[in-house]
Amino acid sequence: MFRFQEPKYLWLAAISIVVILLFLLAEYIRKRRISRIGEIRLVKLLIPETSLTRRIWKLVLLCLAIVSMSVGLARPQFGSKLEDVTRQGVEIIVALDVSNSMLAEDIRPNRLENARKFIERIVSKLENDKLGLVVFAGDAFVQMPITDDVRSARLFLSTIDTEMVPVQGTAIGKAIALSSNSFTKDEEISKVIILITDGENHEDDALQIAKELKEKNIIVYTVGMGSPGGAPIPNKRTGGFMKDRNGDVVMSVLDEQTLKQISSETGGIYVRNDNSADASDKILEELGKLQKGEVMKQNYSEYDDQFQYLAAIAILLLLVDIVISEKKNSVLNKIDLFGTSSNKENNDK
Repeated sequence: MFRFQEPKYLWLAAISIVVILLFLLAEYIRKRRISRIGEIRLVKLLIPETSLTRRIWKLVLLCLAIVSMSVGLARPQFGSKLEDVTRQGVEIIVALDVSNSMLAEDIRPNRLENARKFIERIVSKLENDKLGLVVFAGDAFVQMPITDDVRSARLFLSTIDTEMVPVQGTAIGKAIALSSNSFTKDEEISKVIILITDGENHEDDALQIAKELKEKNIIVYTVGMGSPGGAPIPNKRTGGFMKDRNGDVVMSVLDEQTLKQISSETGGIYVRNDNSADASDKILEELGKLQKGEVMKQNYSEYDDQFQYLAAIAILLLLVDIVISEKKNSVLNKIDLFGTSSNKENNDK
């Protein structure tokens, strides 16, 4: 398994492109200046010690050093050990109401936004548990399958709105039934459904389905969104409020009685989310009391840093770059490894 611990530093490799562009610009300016003195070929004969090849080699070494340093700063790592980690946790399915009534503003800014914050507070406290997310209105859908990566729930929460379920209504029974089927088959782990809704069930017999969940040892915690006094439902299309067939404004009232019955039937609790942290604290307290089962996770438990090798390469390249001069070395030029000079003298004779 390979990874970069600090990938943000990889962009520094682009500095080598800037260096190359500056080199080309410098060579262009150099040639223009030489051309002002005379013909470039003849001027070069007057300064034979200059070497374009050496300058190119120095450029290559510098660019390679920059790339090596940038990759080294990104901390390349290899996973050296694959380990099975066993932790204790519970399985949780959050069933979130996304019907139009959740746009009511009896709790600011509205019920749905407060429900998001409630879930985020729960997620921030979970460590070894598994979490899934179901959204519902007149129908129910699995938004996030149950997973031990509970932090990914934040990504799914950011996409939730009242238009993601085409069928309007509040089918609580469908929501908790679908949630119950989304758990794993492990019977040793406690299974909990956190139902977040205003409780106005219009579609099915949610209480009967709750009785069936009790037989499966699935607990339902219900969270009431809204106020018993109710509030009108904003109409996003017209900018006013939703009205019934008679033209009267529709009031959405929190049905606490239904939610209390569902939670009581399954051995859970009911809390009202009144825009405070008390509701999430009560739910977390109840979760802490449950029997926790083994949640198996497979992780790369150890990563070996490789940056030191790249740092050594970068330093070596820079040292070589410093040693190499842009001018030809007169001493080295006198060394004739292949005897070309002597052959030339014999030919002249």
